[in-house]
Amino acid sequence: MTDAPAPLAEPDIDRRLRGPVRVVGAGLLGASIGLALREKGVDVVLDDVSPAALALAVDYGAGRRPAHGDDPELVVVAVPPDVVAAVVERELAAYPRAVVTDVASVKTGPLDRLVAAGADVSRYIGSHPMAGRERSGPTAARADLFVGRPWVIAGHDAITYQRAAVVEDLALDVGATVVPMAPESHDQAVAYVSHAPQLVSTLMAARLQDAPEGSLDLAGGGVRDVTRIAASDPGLWVQIIGANAARIRPVLADLRDDLDRVLHALDDPDGTGSPRTIAETIAAGNRGVERLPGKHGTTRRFARVVVLIDDTPGQLAALLTFIGEIGINLEDMRLEHSPGAPIGIVEVSVVPDQEQRLVDELDGRGWRIAAAWA
Repeated sequence: MTDAPAPLAEPDIDRRLRGPVRVVGAGLLGASIGLALREKGVDVVLDDVSPAALALAVDYGAGRRPAHGDDPELVVVAVPPDVVAAVVERELAAYPRAVVTDVASVKTGPLDRLVAAGADVSRYIGSHPMAGRERSGPTAARADLFVGRPWVIAGHDAITYQRAAVVEDLALDVGATVVPMAPESHDQAVAYVSHAPQLVSTLMAARLQDAPEGSLDLAGGGVRDVTRIAASDPGLWVQIIGANAARIRPVLADLRDDLDRVLHALDDPDGTGSPRTIAETIAAGNRGVERLPGKHGTTRRFARVVVLIDDTPGQLAALLTFIGEIGINLEDMRLEHSPGAPIGIVEVSVVPDQEQRLVDELDGRGWRIAAAWA
């Protein structure tokens, strides 16, 4: 029985890549890239050291197996961080006409190792899609994983803009937003927005092991938000954190200093300076959150309206449909459901000048409003 690949989608006139594109690594990112490009009609060649992962990705339609004579215009390396440089070096040698990129979450280390090894880095440029899921492997892959997400392209002096443009084409074809950054700047940035937050989330989740019996039944949106990313692959994160340790450590050291000040205040919460320390800590967090870009890259604050819905089929869809019918655009949404409760809690975010109208419209139609605040 032969491995016949699924038929390609009809060629997309808006696509930028000609293909073929070779993807090495058939996990979450590699298979998702394959699925997204196949939807555009691009010929995707998949490869993986794991026969099972490769077979699954092919069966899911993320691409085809390698064939004699493959001549890719682009090679995407989507393998664990500790082998990125070695695989990139191998692919550069095997496909001398192709540009090679990798999608690992650290960019300085692979480039330095490739330069030290004498690899042809005039055809290599690192990149990093800021997208992922708590699940891993080809069965978790999604064609829309990168839509609207930043895709960093880490340029360096040895590659021309013209040659590197094919990686920009990849990012745009899968629906991402291109963000040019130097490798060092990228690694510093992800220490703040990805790597240190992963450790903070993990450390808080670990404390739940010691929570008193029954206390976790009270868990709401706050603890779930803080610990969401704690359900991550330890083996992968050992590699990521090790590769960016020098940039993560100062962030955590500053966090430790802040935590020490809070602990000191908690020793005597009514003592001189303690209330101020707590207040200033919370205020500093407010200022940090305000710097996070919102929808369309803005820092605009949104009003939030909390609606209670019955825990029955179709209620959430009816709410969202109604909001759309009255012409109000949702900026964000969060759904919460307490175990055993007959209701769901839907928090929708809208621009502040639409808040009162939304509340009035919902109330007039009989929806239950729990809270509204800017």
